[in-house]
Amino acid sequence: MTSADRPPGGTADEGPLLFGVRHHGPGSARAVRAALEAARPRAVLIEGPPEADALIPLAADQEMRPPVALLAHAVDEPGRSAFWPLAEFSPEWVALRWALEHGAAAKFIDLPATHTLAWGKEEQAPAEGEPGGAGPAPEAEAPAPPQGPADAVRVDPLAVLAETAGYDDPERWWEDVVEHRGAGKGDVLAPFAALEDAMTALREEYGTGGPERDLVREACMRLQVRAAQREVGHDVAVVCGAWHVPALRRRTTAAADRALLKGLPKVKTDMTWVPWTYRRLSRAGGYGAGIDSPGWYGHLFEAPDRPVERWLTKVAGLLREEDRIVSSAHVIEAVRLAGTLAALRGRPLPGLSETTDAVRAVMCEGSDVPLALVRDRLVVGDVLGEVPASAPAVPLQRDLARLQKRLRLKPESRERELELDLRKETDAARSRLLHRLRLLGVGWGEPAASRGSTGTFRETWRLHWEPELAVRVAEAGVWGTTVLAAATAKAEADAVGAQALADVTALAERCLLAELPDALPEVMRVLADRAALDADVGHLAEALPALVRSLRYGDVRGTDTRALAGVAAGLAERVFVGLPPACAALDAEAAAEMRRHVDAVHGAVGLLGEAIAEAHGDIRGRWCSVLRALSVRGTVAGIVRGRAVRLLLDDGEVTQEEAARLMGLVLSPGTAPADAAAWIEGFVGGGSGGGMLLVHDERLLGLVDAWLTGVPAEAFTDVLPLLRRTFSVYEQGVRRTLGELVRRGPGVRGGAENAGAGVPGFASEPDIERADAVVPLLRLLLGLDESAGSDVDDLVGVAR
Repeated sequence: MTSADRPPGGTADEGPLLFGVRHHGPGSARAVRAALEAARPRAVLIEGPPEADALIPLAADQEMRPPVALLAHAVDEPGRSAFWPLAEFSPEWVALRWALEHGAAAKFIDLPATHTLAWGKEEQAPAEGEPGGAGPAPEAEAPAPPQGPADAVRVDPLAVLAETAGYDDPERWWEDVVEHRGAGKGDVLAPFAALEDAMTALREEYGTGGPERDLVREACMRLQVRAAQREVGHDVAVVCGAWHVPALRRRTTAAADRALLKGLPKVKTDMTWVPWTYRRLSRAGGYGAGIDSPGWYGHLFEAPDRPVERWLTKVAGLLREEDRIVSSAHVIEAVRLAGTLAALRGRPLPGLSETTDAVRAVMCEGSDVPLALVRDRLVVGDVLGEVPASAPAVPLQRDLARLQKRLRLKPESRERELELDLRKETDAARSRLLHRLRLLGVGWGEPAASRGSTGTFRETWRLHWEPELAVRVAEAGVWGTTVLAAATAKAEADAVGAQALADVTALAERCLLAELPDALPEVMRVLADRAALDADVGHLAEALPALVRSLRYGDVRGTDTRALAGVAAGLAERVFVGLPPACAALDAEAAAEMRRHVDAVHGAVGLLGEAIAEAHGDIRGRWCSVLRALSVRGTVAGIVRGRAVRLLLDDGEVTQEEAARLMGLVLSPGTAPADAAAWIEGFVGGGSGGGMLLVHDERLLGLVDAWLTGVPAEAFTDVLPLLRRTFSVYEQGVRRTLGELVRRGPGVRGGAENAGAGVPGFASEPDIERADAVVPLLRLLLGLDESAGSDVDDLVGVAR
């Protein structure tokens, strides 16, 4: 009898039924369900970690909704983890549910996670940015690119079979041979026999075609199968990856299998169920378990009949929600086109490629833009699974779930924006939770720029829940049993371990945002100690803005920030004393960095002066003295001197005549062109509104123009990059206006020579007729009737 003539696994006398499947394959899932219904085994053995046997009953809980995943993590190192994801169309999930519904014993038979995680720790470091990247479960590993036939088998045996059959797409081959060819009642085992023969041929040709660990895993599976047969007899069914079926069929001794498992490293592990997402399923695993179209596969598994018609109707509904005109006629025509394409391509039924082409041509009018939406929302999908509350979890996870429920912040796989008004109690509590989670490294929410308001009472968050965040929560569990306690302990530890002063001030800001009153004293102690010992003005200048920003949070959040005021004032005084000598003898790169420090300190002082004026005097006045000293010292870098003059001018501490005089001195022939160009960059460069300053003050523009035209030819090439960097950042309209003013020349429109009295660049006398034109608008804005005209006239007179 050939392997094609016998059922897979043989009869009860020959051994267990072996159902080789494709992970996350709806066709395999349907075939497994039909085969189990026909065979009615007493025990169902499933590829997976045996530590999860105690979690199997939860699969029947009404609150359990796939996609979900088994999560195993090391107790002492929660970041070392592995996932075993399952969707409703996964054969393993179907086998679990069948066993629970029919009273059959269900067990996992793969290599225990205690060995898997330890083995992965010895072989490789965690993948950067992947919480489960070190987990050796196939779904958690990234395959290497294939280099040859054996490597191709290692990545995906189905790809090799598809290529052998003349297909260039493994997904299309799988759809044709499995998804689109239903098995009759009499041959429910035939698909497994055919797949076993194919895998046997591949293994005979290429050997194991996988890592050495596969041999150990298969030995463990054989031992588990023998143990199950001793308990319930030969009435056992095994559901595993098709690649492993030939190895499980092979006759070996128990002693030889135990020898392969002898001496394996171990780590203490915990295991639980966690929600999974369709998007995460679309990422390929170690043996190609990832699928490109989980939403499409879920549809194929759930559709009772006419899957193409139902799918295109679903696509039409999505496009209508996005205000695209799609009628029932579009759906009918798309169905016809998909069927025609399948016939032309020799396929038994339209697949995803045919339906996609039909949607593009009929419903999207040839555009790939709406088609991208269809792929994102339907082909991949935003489905997020749910796990019952009775599932094992670390105390921190339970506290987080309680807070999520109380604050009505449900985790979602689709990215969304959340607008918070911190004046509302619920929104303020949501903000605190998200900031505390960020402190713990759980990046569920990321701050985003607010579009509706710039007030400090509003926050915008971008929320996106990923399954890997469950690992981050488990990792953070070492800091405490509640989110508040864990964030407090983590902040204190981070303060002690911080390397730079700016890191400590940033941490103080985050403690205020997260409202951690118990952590703030420790952070402030470390901050005061670091500030007293740090003599680097650059470090002090970097630390001050974050510290000053923190002082604002007392207004809306009700946080007591008095402890910060004294530290901020002392830090500012040290910056004032050390800044002038630190700005001398700098090269171009260091000078540009110092200019940024000056800008940051200036903005911080503007906020700090109001907050601590009563206790620490006129700190803004002292800062202006520092800027005056910087503006006139010849040893200070030109870009810093120019920036100091500009800041003084913007604050009204120097007049425009004085600023013009200082510019004239710098642009005199006695100053090196490179130094003069650096001064100009500091004064009018960057996004500081320098372009508009030149537009409205033609005296300054005339000085710059006269200097630029007088730069010697041999020096012009050296200063050109600096000038280009200065003026290229101006908006296009500003550059155009400046070009027109320069083309006209000085004196044509309020130039420097005939500016006369009043503000330079403006007429010497107000335009009375234009001033009177605003009276009706003022009356409307103030809600005044005609009888109040005299009051409005008084206002206009004052304006004049």
